[in-house]
Amino acid sequence: MDFSAIGKKIKELRKSAGFSQKDLARDICTQAQISKIEKGDVLPLASTLYFISQRLGVDINYFFDHGTTPRLDYVQEVKNQLKMARRRLDYPLIKEIVEVEEKNPLFSSNKKNSQILLWHKGIYKYHVDHQLEEALLFMDRAIDLTFEKVWSEREIEILNSKGILLYEVGRYKEALDVFRRAINHLGEIIYLNDETVRSRLLYNTAKTYTGIEDYDHSTNLCHEAIKYCIEKDQLFLLGHLHYHIGFNYELKEQFVLAKKYMEQALDIFRLQKDERYIDFISEKVAIFDRNIQ
Repeated sequence: MDFSAIGKKIKELRKSAGFSQKDLARDICTQAQISKIEKGDVLPLASTLYFISQRLGVDINYFFDHGTTPRLDYVQEVKNQLKMARRRLDYPLIKEIVEVEEKNPLFSSNKKNSQILLWHKGIYKYHVDHQLEEALLFMDRAIDLTFEKVWSEREIEILNSKGILLYEVGRYKEALDVFRRAINHLGEIIYLNDETVRSRLLYNTAKTYTGIEDYDHSTNLCHEAIKYCIEKDQLFLLGHLHYHIGFNYELKEQFVLAKKYMEQALDIFRLQKDERYIDFISEKVAIFDRNIQ
């Protein structure tokens, strides 16, 4: 992506308005960030670019209408930012991005783009505002906005998000109904743009089966997801899947098998340099050693 065209326009408008980089950055970002943007080293967050445009007195689309960067790149950048925020569980950032983009005609006047905002509004309504029913309503509205005869990959993603919310509040049977629907519709899609959709869906379904104490079904789904990850050369969720199999065996008090799969999970997390779970799982493995003896 050519970031320099946007940076040059920002610099021109800033100088024309008589702003220093510090003036432009105030309450938006750092002066160093403005410098990087103007040099074309980085593309600003969608929300940052919106606030910059407001301070400079132009519509946000000005940068894309007059620059060499296509307007489509801006929409894609917002999608990427929301995806990364989901992966990092950064729900306040999701809320910030959605509230800014709701005012942007690139989203409000396009059904598919508006669907993205409704979906993520549902996510932050639950995680930030703690409004479950409203969150579920936004996700249903997001699906209804574009649904026709065949489910799209994104609609399945939204179902997955809805199932996660139901799982987190212990409504396991409702969550399973949602996940099963999503899995059935996923089978109708020949090509996936994001191949992690299947493994994520299987993993979330497996966790829900654990919630209703159907450990064997849960373990089988994890094995299915592991096989898929290996076929697709995916490391994403591989550690979590091995851990969850170990967790199922732990709940069944089969500590030898629990230790085996949790040690495999540890190896994967170490390979990925993901330190978040290593101490926790290592402590569990030590407890299993004592139980086995």
